[in-house]
Amino acid sequence: MLSFGLTIVRHGETQYNKDGLLQGQGIDSPLSETGIQQSEAAGHYLQDVRFSDVFVSDMKRAKQTAKIIIRKNKTCNDLALVVDPLLKERSFGIAEGGRVQDMKKMAEEAGQPVPEYTPPHGETVEQVKVRVSAFLKSMFQLMADHHQDKISWDDKAQRPENDSPLVGCPDDGVRSVPAHALVVSHGAYMRVAVRYFIEDLGCSVPLGSDARQLFSACSNTGMCRFIVTLKFDDAELLSSMKCVFVNRTDHIKAE
Repeated sequence: MLSFGLTIVRHGETQYNKDGLLQGQGIDSPLSETGIQQSEAAGHYLQDVRFSDVFVSDMKRAKQTAKIIIRKNKTCNDLALVVDPLLKERSFGIAEGGRVQDMKKMAEEAGQPVPEYTPPHGETVEQVKVRVSAFLKSMFQLMADHHQDKISWDDKAQRPENDSPLVGCPDDGVRSVPAHALVVSHGAYMRVAVRYFIEDLGCSVPLGSDARQLFSACSNTGMCRFIVTLKFDDAELLSSMKCVFVNRTDHIKAE
């Protein structure tokens, strides 16, 4: 088995974010000055956290964020980024480029919650889940290939940290794992992914968590962390997932 950390970070702010406009896949905007500052704050917060692998969406705002975070890291600033289009933002169809408020009105008129609503020609939640699943399978295989020397055939040899209370440190949950993947993606994609982890893959959640907080929108450079355990005795690599925290923004609050 192999247990590794998985930290997922949303990209920093863009001008479209600031103006309340939808970007989706069709608008490939760079970070704003605030977004650069947020990414630098995230990098400073994670500077002592050891990452072994980095996966990032192929969109500018995500790649910029990932590069800033890794550049500021003290232990792995020479890591190469694995750019994967499976991590790109959800497509919002005809709503892209328009106001977020206008899409909310479209969802209300359709009688649907905003996170589940699909604008015409947009990508459904189920279609995003397919991309999330495909990315996980690819990442799991790459992690297994990259860290063959850390795989243990004794189930008791590798155990993720216990469920002791978090102390609010940047390395919460990952102090004892032999590998740690950083993933930089997008807000709507992350919202679908977290829900998929918990509802479809049976990911355990911290004691006292409630659904509203777990499935809420993630702020720019907000962070989610999981412990993933892979097994190697059958075709299905995933053994278990454990949520350490979701939507952490300590680095922004400290600014």
